[in-house]
Amino acid sequence: MARLTGRMVIGSERVAGTGTAIRAVDPRTGARLDPEYRYGGEAEVERACALAEEAFDAYRATPPERRAAFLETVAVKLDDLTDALVARATAETGLPEPRLTGEVARTTGQLRLFAADLRAAGDGTGPVDPAGDAGPEIRQGRVALGPVTVFGASNFPLAFSVAGGDTASALAAGCPVIVKAHDAHPGTCELVGRAVSGAVREAGLPEGVFSMLYGDGPTLGIALVTDPRVQAVGFTGSRAAGLAIAKAAANRPRPIPVYAEMSSVNPVFLLPEALAEGGGELADAFAGSVTLGAGQFCTSPGLVFAVRGPALDAFLDAAAKAIAGDPGAPMLTPGIARAYAEGVGRLERHPEVEILARGREPDAAVGGAAALAAVDAEHFGPGLQEEIFGACSLVVRCADLDQVRELARGLEGQLTVTIHAAAGDREAADRLLPVLERLAGRIVWDGWPTGVRVGHAMVHGGPFPATSDSRTTSVGSLAIERFRRPIAYQGARR
Repeated sequence: MARLTGRMVIGSERVAGTGTAIRAVDPRTGARLDPEYRYGGEAEVERACALAEEAFDAYRATPPERRAAFLETVAVKLDDLTDALVARATAETGLPEPRLTGEVARTTGQLRLFAADLRAAGDGTGPVDPAGDAGPEIRQGRVALGPVTVFGASNFPLAFSVAGGDTASALAAGCPVIVKAHDAHPGTCELVGRAVSGAVREAGLPEGVFSMLYGDGPTLGIALVTDPRVQAVGFTGSRAAGLAIAKAAANRPRPIPVYAEMSSVNPVFLLPEALAEGGGELADAFAGSVTLGAGQFCTSPGLVFAVRGPALDAFLDAAAKAIAGDPGAPMLTPGIARAYAEGVGRLERHPEVEILARGREPDAAVGGAAALAAVDAEHFGPGLQEEIFGACSLVVRCADLDQVRELARGLEGQLTVTIHAAAGDREAADRLLPVLERLAGRIVWDGWPTGVRVGHAMVHGGPFPATSDSRTTSVGSLAIERFRRPIAYQGARR
């Protein structure tokens, strides 16, 4: 494994912090991992932001081909580090090696996707209004916003972290990036941060194009968000942290956009004919989606709506059996495991909620048993909409399809909604679809929401509180538009 130093990356320098000391924890054993990392402070924030601002004009002026080659160099470096990244990330997160090997490929795939798009777009010239009686020629273009702060996520230590989608799209747009590394996997962050910094150097780009700091959210994180040189923020994490970041950005003398992915329970709608025709298969696939990765996906299906009856009863019996047989898995951090236990505990104490099944406790220092619960629609209220981050789902038993649709109208914004409909459900699905279109950023038909494909059509976003801005996506090629703005050149000389 590549040697870890416990240092952050500020431009071309490797800097040791002087603040609070942290170590990663192996959730499988509870062992604290070396090396020690120390938080940065005001001096590190100032240095990183100054370098990013200094680099901005030169970096945004680089030709698309040069930025594309830079992104591909980052991808190659990460590919070369696959074994070391998987080994360290497994130790820090407890996630299985095959999952993390795939995540390395997804991370490098994102970088290559933006590189290909940069080449295809050429100079990025948009629509042109030709000169004529109405006036001179007007050409539309895109300009990068400025330095961007990215907050790494806990549940995807690669694809949503240091060189993940937020970083890749911001760099593709021409924005320098300052990453706040996640405490849950600092060693993985260091390996990736050094790879990105090395690619900056090899590409001959200004050193301030990339920096990575360690620090806590309320101090160093907010300091980055409120620094006047930072012009946008990418975030994936809890609702509380996302709202704090959005508030800090909005309260600046010159507010900046925050693209925060925060909270989603990803409701599933099982229509009657689909449930009657394939309830057993649906139950097994549903349980697999709920328990995948110990439920630590932002798209895990945490709510199910269906009409009461024998078909739903059979589905619940089969799903409960599958959940009860789940062996469990390590959870990412002690804090996430505690929050999960508290969430399931709220369901257990709710007088109208029935716990249908609990999975087995995993053989891990940090973990949680899967849970399946049910409640009648008459007792379903706002308190039961809250996300429980982990392998837990609540089934809402409805009187009829009108009640299903009415409850859907009252849900908060979501990343995904899923609908299972057979041929006989077509009319019901047509009536439900307009409600779902207002509810989520992605509608999944006859499938399951876990797993987000990186491509040109994907939307990983949704109405508040799923995200802070439903007009965009954090996955896919459209993500680049978060970090640049349109500009019109009127009568400009060629």
